[in-house]
Amino acid sequence: AELRKASKRLSCHKRYKIQKKIREHHRKVRKEAKKRGHKKPKKDPGIPSAAPFKEELLREAEQRKQRLEELKQKQKLNRQKEHEKKRKLEAKKNAATIKEKAEGKESSGKSKGKTKRLLNKNSKTSFCRELMKVLEASDVVLEVLDARDPMGCRCPQLEQAVICSGGNKKLLLVLNKIDLVPKDNVEKWLNYLKKEFPTVAFKSATRMKDKTMEQVTKKRARVDFSVTSQYFGSKCLLKLLQVYGKTQDKAIQVGVVGFPNVGKSSIINSLKGKRVCNVGLARGVTKSTQTVHLDKQTKMLDSPSIIADPSNSALALALRSIIDPEGSDSADVLEGVNAIINHCSKQQVMMHYNIPDFRDPEEFLSILAQKRGMLKKGGVPDIENMAKLVLCDWTGARMKYYSQPPGFQKPPPYLTEQKIAEMQEGFNLNNLEQENRNTVQALKHPSPASSIAFQSAGMTNGTIEENKVIEEGSAWGNMETSKEEEEEEEEEEEFTESDDDEDNVEEDDDVKAVTRKAKPGKQQRTPTNSKEQRAGNERSRSLSFSLDKPADEDDAYDFNTDYV
Repeated sequence: AELRKASKRLSCHKRYKIQKKIREHHRKVRKEAKKRGHKKPKKDPGIPSAAPFKEELLREAEQRKQRLEELKQKQKLNRQKEHEKKRKLEAKKNAATIKEKAEGKESSGKSKGKTKRLLNKNSKTSFCRELMKVLEASDVVLEVLDARDPMGCRCPQLEQAVICSGGNKKLLLVLNKIDLVPKDNVEKWLNYLKKEFPTVAFKSATRMKDKTMEQVTKKRARVDFSVTSQYFGSKCLLKLLQVYGKTQDKAIQVGVVGFPNVGKSSIINSLKGKRVCNVGLARGVTKSTQTVHLDKQTKMLDSPSIIADPSNSALALALRSIIDPEGSDSADVLEGVNAIINHCSKQQVMMHYNIPDFRDPEEFLSILAQKRGMLKKGGVPDIENMAKLVLCDWTGARMKYYSQPPGFQKPPPYLTEQKIAEMQEGFNLNNLEQENRNTVQALKHPSPASSIAFQSAGMTNGTIEENKVIEEGSAWGNMETSKEEEEEEEEEEEFTESDDDEDNVEEDDDVKAVTRKAKPGKQQRTPTNSKEQRAGNERSRSLSFSLDKPADEDDAYDFNTDYV
C-alpha cells in the first residue's frame, strides 16, 4: 500500500491556541517599543538669521558639499578605468591563447599558412583541390553519368583535362541508374556514347549492409534490402579494369568523378560488395578523397563532386549544383522547379502526380501542396517546402524520367578521331558491348508510359581549377559557413562587379550573373556600378514565376506536337 502524506489540518483548539500566542507576542513587542520611545532624527537647525557672516558660512558649506561630490565622481571614474584595464588584459590573454592554438593546429596540418576559407572542407575551393588530386593520381578516370540525363551529367572541362593531360590516362563513362529509364532509351544512349568513350551500363546498390544495420531489435522492423542492395554491371567493370591493369604491368589507380547525386560512392560500394563509402540523399556527402582497395592491382579513389559553373542554365544549376535544397534560398529552389517543369511533358507530369491541369509551375506546386496536405496557417499552400520536396525527388532516385540522345553525332572540338582511338586502346570493346547487353536484359525497366519525357539542357560546364572558383555569397554557393568565417573572408578579399556578367544576363534568360558585393568601408563605388547591380537584381527577380505566362510560352520546345 502506498504511504499517504500527512494532513495539514489542525483541530480548532490547537489553532485558537496558536492565534492567542501570536496576539500576546505582538502586544509584548508594542509595549517594549513604547518604553524605549521613538527617536526621530534631529533636524539641522541651520544658521540663525541674527548670526554675523551668515552668507559666507552658507557659501562655504555649499562649496564643501560640491567638493565631496566631485571627489565621489573621481573615485567612481577611477574604479571604472581599473575595471576596463583588467578586461582589456584578460581579452588580450584570451586572444593570445586562441592564436597559439590556431597556429599549433595549422603547423600540425598539411595546409599550413592557408586561409580558413581554404581549410574549410565545405568550400568550393577545397572541392576543386581534392578533385584535381584525384585526376592527377588516377590512371583511369570513371566519369559517372545519370542515365536519366547523360548529356547533362557530362562536363567538357573535365573530359578535356583528362584527354590533354597526357601520361596515357584513360577516360571511361559509367551509365548509372539504368533501372530508372526505359530499356530502349538505355540502348540508344549506349550506342551514342560508345562512339566517343568506352561506356559501361551500371545499376549501383543504394543501400549496402554493414555492421550497424545487422543489429536489429525486436521492436524495429527488419530493413528490406532485396531491391536496394542489388547491383548490376559490377563484374563487367571489374573485369575491364583488371584486364587493363594486366596490360600496364602495374597496380592502377581508378578515380571516380562526376556531378552531385550521380552515384559515385554507390558504385565503389557495389564494386567492393559492402559499404565502405558514405552515401546519402543530400548533395555533397563526400567532401575529401577516399581510397578503397578492390584488390592488389586496383585502387579506387572517391572524389568530391564537380562544381557547376554559375554561367549554366537554371535547369543545369537546379539538377547539378552542389547545394542542399533544405538549406538554400526559396527563390532559387522555385526557379529550379520552374525550369524542370518547363522542360518536361506537361501531360506526363499530370499523370505522374495525379493532378488536374495547371497553367504554370506555381499553380502546379499549389495544387500538389493541397493534395499532400502541406498547408500554412489559414489553409494557404506551403509552396516553398513543396518545391524543396519536388527538387529532392528529381535529384534523387525516385523520379523516373528520360531524355533522348541528340539526332546526329557531333563530338566536342577537343575529341578528335585520334583521341577517341587512344581512349579505346587497351579495352576489349566487343566483350564490353556483350556484357552491357546482358546487364540491360537482366534488369527490370519502367515503361515509357510510366516515365516522364525530359528535354536535356546539354553538357554542364564545371569548374575544376582552384583559381577559377568564385565563392558566392548566396545560398546556392555557400556550404554551411559560419558568420564569423564569412566576415573574415570579406576582410581578406574584395570583389567588384564585372560588366561581362551584366552583358551575359541581357543575352540569355537562363544565365545568372555572379557578382560579389565589396565591403563599403574599403572600396568606393561609382553610381554606374549601383545601377548595374539594381538591373541585375531586377533581372534575377524576373526569372521567378509569372502567373500570367503559361508554361508552354516560356519553353522553346512544344511538347504538344509529340503528345496528343
